Parts: sequence; structure tokens; C-alpha cells
Amino acid sequence: MNEITVKFTLNGEEVSISAPPYFTLLRLLRERLGLTGAKPGCERGECGACTVLLDGEPVTSCLVLVPQVEGRRVDTIEGLSDGDHLHPLQQAFIDESAVQCGYCIPGMIISAKSLLDNNDSPTRDEIKRAISGNICRCTGYVKIIRAVEVAAERMREDEI
Repeated sequence: MNEITVKFTLNGEEVSISAPPYFTLLRLLRERLGLTGAKPGCERGECGACTVLLDGEPVTSCLVLVPQVEGRRVDTIEGLSDGDHLHPLQQAFIDESAVQCGYCIPGMIISAKSLLDNNDSPTRDEIKRAISGNICRCTGYVKIIRAVEVAAERMREDEI
């Protein structure tokens, strides 16, 4: 099948890339762009391991087809850090030991980022709702929720 060329913004950089129109965004990121933070899990949009931001909203990249990203903004876990400095969410996940196997963590962090971008003081229930599309098989979510709380606190402190 013929490939199409799509142009979009990826982690703040303009990208123009060709791929078959049936490729998912997940496959494009991993196979053509070498960004492996979004993970293939269920590949049915149920586990959240492949979550990325599309125009600021969390989406399961396994369900987004390449033509759907034309002219849009895609942000992945790889785009969160600023050079040598981790994003406060990434640092909080480390500090709070919110990682076991790590497979779900990029999707969790991306979902939490979307929440914190829109709500700098989320309640525990709001955090739970924000990450509800992300399944972790290793933890009881307690440390993950705490890491999001800690990141929110730190981000508020940085604004003062």
C-alpha cells in the first residue's frame, strides 16, 4: 500500500514523515521515529500503556491512525524533560518509588500531566479519575497517586 506524508508537531518540533495510512500513531512513534516511551499493551485502547497527548488531551495512541495527526500536536513522555532536568512528575515518580516494572509509567505520567495542566490542585478522586484509563499490574496505585500529589505540590511551589 502507498504511504502518505503527515506533518505535525512532535514534542515541540515540526515533523514531516511518511507511513502507511493504516499505521497507528503508536507504531509511527516506535517504528519510524524511534520513540519507545509509549508502550504496546493491549493494542485495543484499554490498558493506557500507549497514552500520549494529542492537542493536550490524553489518547491511546494504538487507536489513532496516522492521518489523524495531520496538523496536530503530539506530546510523548520523551518530550517532558528539559535537557538534564526531569519534569516534576517524572521526578516525583522516582522520589515516591511509584515505579515497579515501569511498563505503565509513561502512560500514567502523560495522563497525570494532562490533569495537572488543567488543575494544579487536584483531589485524590480527581487524580484517580485522570489515571483511570491506565492499568498497572504491579502496584496498588497508592504510590502512583502520591507521586501525582507530590508533583502538583512542587509545581505550585515553583510558581510562587
